[in-house]
Amino acid sequence: MAGKFEVYQDKAGGFRFRLKAGNGEVIASSESYKSKASALKGVESVRANATAKITDLT
Repeated sequence: MAGKFEVYQDKAGGFRFRLKAGNGEVIASSESYKSKASALKGVESVRANATAKITDLT
């Protein structure tokens, strides 16, 4: 099963998204956005930048 993004409304009324792996484990979660449209733009940003390089700051 492929991973998926879930967009949901949090308890404070904001919108968030989370990325779940194929096994259902949450592997990333977002900040709270004021609108659903903004949360969806956040999903698209993550999708577009998913091939970004890793920078090890340790």
